[in-house]
Amino acid sequence: MEAVFGFSDSLCKKATRGCPCGYFGDPARECSCTPYQIQKHLNRISGPLLDRIDIHIQLRAVRKEELLGNGSSEPSSSIKERVNRARKVQLSRFRRTKIFCNAQMSTPQIKRFCPVKGEAKNLLHSAMDELHLSARAYHRILKIARTIADLEGEKEIQPPHISEAIGYRYLDRDLWRR
Repeated sequence: MEAVFGFSDSLCKKATRGCPCGYFGDPARECSCTPYQIQKHLNRISGPLLDRIDIHIQLRAVRKEELLGNGSSEPSSSIKERVNRARKVQLSRFRRTKIFCNAQMSTPQIKRFCPVKGEAKNLLHSAMDELHLSARAYHRILKIARTIADLEGEKEIQPPHISEAIGYRYLDRDLWRR
């Protein structure tokens, strides 16, 4: 079965693990790979390919205590309400266009609907410099930040929205590309 960009699911899973043994960054198990092996493994996915993926996050294995416990979390019904409100905002925003969500915005639409000012702009520019992000990654961060702001019911993109969106660019970090 073909997955994203024509890669098989098994290749995507292997390539996106942090290392050949699969335990790089795992708090519960020690990685047995050398730094060279880790870097060689991570370099299997090209920067231009990573640029085309909106959100990259690192997941850790779920501990059995978390699965079996009765931890407090937000109910699905309130998440659904928040998402529906954000979708209505986006449908309204794009009512005179041929798109219906933030992910579909073109560069001119990003400039129009994702303005960043002050500290949010400074934070984004710092991330661009420190993480050596491409223009494509910059635009993806803005679209994600706009969506986060929509989910929070905010009209303007604020520094916490930019910060969270940058956090979803895990694979752009120096760890990945040295």
